[in-house]
Amino acid sequence: MERIENSEIGEDLISRGYSRRQLGRIAALLGGGIALAGSAESAFAQQSARAVAGAVRIGSNECWTGPLPAGAEAAMLIVAKGNWYEPNGEHAKLFDAVSKVEGVPVDRILAWPGSSDPLARTPITFASPKRGIVTADPTYESIWRTGAWIGAKVTKVPLTSDYRHDVKAMLAADPNAGVYYICSPNNPTGTITPIEDIQWLAENKPKDAVLLVDEAYVHWSDTPRAVKLAVERDDVIVMRTFSKLFGMAGMRLGLTFASPALHEKMMRYDGGQVTNMLPMTAVACGAASVPLADQIKARAAQMVSAREMAIAHVQKRGLKVLPGSHANMFMVEWKDKTPKEMMAAFLEQGVQIGRSWTAYPQMSRITVGSTEDMQKFCLALDKILMA
Repeated sequence: MERIENSEIGEDLISRGYSRRQLGRIAALLGGGIALAGSAESAFAQQSARAVAGAVRIGSNECWTGPLPAGAEAAMLIVAKGNWYEPNGEHAKLFDAVSKVEGVPVDRILAWPGSSDPLARTPITFASPKRGIVTADPTYESIWRTGAWIGAKVTKVPLTSDYRHDVKAMLAADPNAGVYYICSPNNPTGTITPIEDIQWLAENKPKDAVLLVDEAYVHWSDTPRAVKLAVERDDVIVMRTFSKLFGMAGMRLGLTFASPALHEKMMRYDGGQVTNMLPMTAVACGAASVPLADQIKARAAQMVSAREMAIAHVQKRGLKVLPGSHANMFMVEWKDKTPKEMMAAFLEQGVQIGRSWTAYPQMSRITVGSTEDMQKFCLALDKILMA
C-alpha cells in the first residue's frame, strides 16, 4: 500500500478520483506479495464450480479434452529444462507464432496467466470512480466485481432482442465511461456481436475511453475478429485465452492485443511481475498449438456437432433454447423447476451443469462437452423430465 500511495502511480490514481482506501483495494487486487482479502479474492477469481468427482463436467465452459497433442508434447519436453527461468526465448517464440497467425505486430502482443488479470487490470487502469464501466447484461461478470471492488460505477445494458450487445444503448447509458466491455461470442449466451457494431462503438465512444473486447470463445466461430481494431487503433484492447478451445484452462495462458502505449499503462501496476513469470510449460504449449489451423478447425467442428445434437434433443423435449450460440455453451429455459433445482437433479444423474444469470433467472448455461458427454446429458434430461 505504501509503495503505491507514495509514488507516481498513486498520484495518478488519486487524480482520477480514487480514494486512499481504494488504493489499498487496488493493491490487494493486483499488488504482488500483498495478502489478498477475501473480497479481493472473489473480485479476481474465476466463477468456476468445484468439480464433482466422477460427474460429467459441463458447467464451467472448459474444453472436454486436453491440449492439442503437439502442444502437450512441447510442454512435456520443456519440463526437463525447468531449472531455467526461460530456457530459450519461449516468450519470443509464442509472440512470433501468434503474430504470424493473427497478423498482429509483435509489439502489440502481451501474454498473461489466463484472462483474469487483464480483465481486472483494464478497469483499474482506464476506469475510475469518475469514469465508469459499461457492459451488456448478461455477460461475464468478472468486470462487474472488479468495478464494485474499486468503486467504479458499472452500467449494465440489456442485450438486443437477437442477443447482440446493444452498442448504441451502451454508449447512451454512460457517454463518459472509461471502459466499454464487449464479450463476443458472449458468455453465457454464446451469441455474436457483429464486427460492424464493435467498430461503431470504437469510433463513437469518448476518444480517451478504452474499448475492451473479450474474444475468449472466438475460436468456436468463424465471425470476423476484432483483433484488427487493436492493430489499427490505439484505444482498443482485445483479449484471448488458451483456456477454451486449446484445452489449457489449468495451465493458465492468455493474450492481450493492444498498442504499446495501452500495455505500458496497464503494466504500471506491477504488470511486469505478472507477465514475466508465466509458466514455461504453458508458453511452450501455446506456441506449439497456435499454428495448428487444421486441428483447431477439427476440434471446433467436433464441438459444433455435439452442441447441435444436444440442442435438438432439448428442443424435442419442449424446452426453449436461447438461439444463436456460436460458442461451447447454450442456455436452456426450464419450465417447472428453478436452475438451482435442475443443477441438483442433474447432479443426481452424474452430470454437472452450469449456473444461471440474474438477467435470465429461469435459464441454465450448459457447456458443450464431448459427444459422449452430451449423450449423457440428454439421457439425464430424459430421466429428470420423466420423474
